[in-house]
Amino acid sequence: MKVRFWGVRGSIASPGKSTVVYGGNTTCIEVRGDDGTLVVLDAGTGIFPLSQALLSELPVQANIFITHSHWDHIQGLPFFAPLYIPGNSVRIHGAFDVVSGRGIEQVMDVQLQYSYFPIREAEMRANISYQTLHVGVPVTVGSLTITPCLMNHPVVNFGYRVDGDGRSMFFTGDHEPWYNIYAPDDEEYDDYQAMVALQQAQLDTAISGVNLLIADSSYTQAEYPAKVGWGHGTMEGHLAWASRLGVSTLVCTHHEPTRADAALESVFTQALADCGYASDKAGAMKVVLAQEGMEISV
Repeated sequence: MKVRFWGVRGSIASPGKSTVVYGGNTTCIEVRGDDGTLVVLDAGTGIFPLSQALLSELPVQANIFITHSHWDHIQGLPFFAPLYIPGNSVRIHGAFDVVSGRGIEQVMDVQLQYSYFPIREAEMRANISYQTLHVGVPVTVGSLTITPCLMNHPVVNFGYRVDGDGRSMFFTGDHEPWYNIYAPDDEEYDDYQAMVALQQAQLDTAISGVNLLIADSSYTQAEYPAKVGWGHGTMEGHLAWASRLGVSTLVCTHHEPTRADAALESVFTQALADCGYASDKAGAMKVVLAQEGMEISV
């Protein structure tokens, strides 16, 4: 299994001189099975350069798994060039939206209205299909099996475990660690705490021992108190989480859009130090910052 990062920023694309090292595109990750199966995790602006690369290997058969419908994870989808070429096949997977009462097909429909985009889906020439997913129910695509897991975000968000060819990885999408929204003296506290414990235990089971964890690490622990409820995690928190679960490699992604490359490296180095992380320790977990163009063989 091979993984390539095409977009690593969160919330909004942030191109420019200050982000040229790690990249300014929003979330998009390419996963390839040993048999060449193509799975794409999220369709942020990073899916556009991926689509240009795919033009050299037509016809394209792609399975796109959307973590959730916030703009920074879907806004590149109408610019995915294989959608416009006859003979290509693109299947889009994702969650049912309890607010709109619609399945994953809405991520295209809401964007391809003439008020916002000049091309209708009917004008796209690829074979386009949709599959609405359910928590814990795996989908097999070629040599890869993708299992959706419920994460903590202000909208329904699926993390995806990908298994294949004897290896495993997990991508959180946007995720804030589960926490109790009630005060300890509130009568709802105990019941809600039981739910939090159950959700965390289920997620721990899904991630335990994976070869690669790609986690939303937008903030530092010091920044987090001002961001509670926004649906994002911290570098320190995910470092401790991955270490506890026996993950082999942790990749911190969804970089805060205002954080320049130098600042990103600085807070990352400080987070590692604050956690007492030592990369030279025998058997130490590998921890890196996601970077556009970075490839990992899982």
